[in-house]
Amino acid sequence: MSDRLYIFDTTLRDGEQVPGCQLNTVEKIEVAKALEELGVDVIEAGFPVSSPGDFKSVEEISKAVTWPTICALTRAVENDIRVAADALKYAKHKRIHTGIGTSDSHIRYKFNSTREEIIERAVRAVKYAKSFVEDVQFYAEDAGRTDNEYLARVVQAVVNAGATVINIPDTTGYCLPWEFEQKIRYLMEHVDGIHNVRIATHCHNDLGMATANTISGILGGARQAEVTINGIGERAGNTSLEEVVMALRSHKELNIDTNINATKITGISRLVSSLMNMPVQPNKAIVGRNAFAHSSGIHQDGVLKNRESYEIIDPKDVGIDENSIVLTARSGRAALKHRLHVLGCDLEKEALDKAYEAFLKLADRKKEITDDDVLMLAGAHREQHRIKLDYLQVTSGVGLRSVASIGLLIAGERFEACASGNGPVDAAINAIKVIIRRQMLVKEFLIQAINKGSNDIGKVHMTVEYDGQHYYGFSANTDIIAASAEAFIDAINKFPQ
Repeated sequence: MSDRLYIFDTTLRDGEQVPGCQLNTVEKIEVAKALEELGVDVIEAGFPVSSPGDFKSVEEISKAVTWPTICALTRAVENDIRVAADALKYAKHKRIHTGIGTSDSHIRYKFNSTREEIIERAVRAVKYAKSFVEDVQFYAEDAGRTDNEYLARVVQAVVNAGATVINIPDTTGYCLPWEFEQKIRYLMEHVDGIHNVRIATHCHNDLGMATANTISGILGGARQAEVTINGIGERAGNTSLEEVVMALRSHKELNIDTNINATKITGISRLVSSLMNMPVQPNKAIVGRNAFAHSSGIHQDGVLKNRESYEIIDPKDVGIDENSIVLTARSGRAALKHRLHVLGCDLEKEALDKAYEAFLKLADRKKEITDDDVLMLAGAHREQHRIKLDYLQVTSGVGLRSVASIGLLIAGERFEACASGNGPVDAAINAIKVIIRRQMLVKEFLIQAINKGSNDIGKVHMTVEYDGQHYYGFSANTDIIAASAEAFIDAINKFPQ
């Protein structure tokens, strides 16, 4: 019988801390349900004390999800813990995740404290959390840069205080794999009662070693891996769920496995990418567009003769069905609905009808409709914005000054304006500014093709500064000028009313 590795998914907490990737409560519930279908053991739903929105999300996810444990993050602060316990009141299985920094850098500069005081605060936090829930997880922030002897003292103290899971984060992605394995082994050998609790890894990817460190920690004795879908997260990201799961499945000699239904991996990867407006890099392991693509003639010949020549994973094992229904302009509403369901996205009738209308228009412009196209169409009809693009006409060319004429619907009323600019996108944005009379500045502008070809959909990500705050806009369209205008409008819709 294989050893059991518990999967702790923090896509909705650590993953959502990426600028521009924030989800609303409805979207978080959708991801949480997909995580439940995927088979994750623990869902870290948020940091309740940080905002009313986070509190509500934890509360609503607790109601919506049945069997996974719902976890709420706190600092080692009584009010944080009390608020988290309140947010978890509807959870069938609940866990409070509390902790404090343990590296000398954190102790000295972040807390202006001492090692002994940090241990006292850690113990108080665990005991207080234990008064609300039985399942208490403790994190030793920056454990990767904490010396092993002191780290063992902290862990011993919180184990004695009643912690059920001990999280050892490589917060800055600093460790080398052999160092991280040694750190876990040291704790397994020097903390009394350590075998009665579960050791968790939480590795960041600053040096590109998050997955390697996680696997090394598992080899050292950890039996919970903290991960995110697509490896998203702050800075360079977190450990990728799909990489850890499939690494263990590919190395059966390790005799360690998870509860994950791997055939759901591709669907949830695309769902999270679509909802968070965060494209998956083409060469991303397991879920990237090129993960199972072969362009070299030698590789193609080898794969055709025997797939295992160049593929260690069967694409079908992670939910890539080479015989899936091909969507064209002749496809019906049922085919679109089926493909959305396969991708983990179920729309209500009204939203599905609108998505289907947009699908038919897109199918007339593109020969091939990809899964990313389908998810883009679904995302465009999830919520209704106050400001909408009614029409856009741009005149542009070599030696000509670009001029844009635009119409916006604002709360149902049409407004029109014209403006010139340094190129068609600049002209379109200037025309919008004529109507939306606010001091706005485009700080970041990114265009990315979903697939390839001149008729492809272009994704536009835009950061707009207004009143000292940054707002993130997104759109996708075969017309990149229209997509740019829509992304600018999307950011404006997020301004406070």
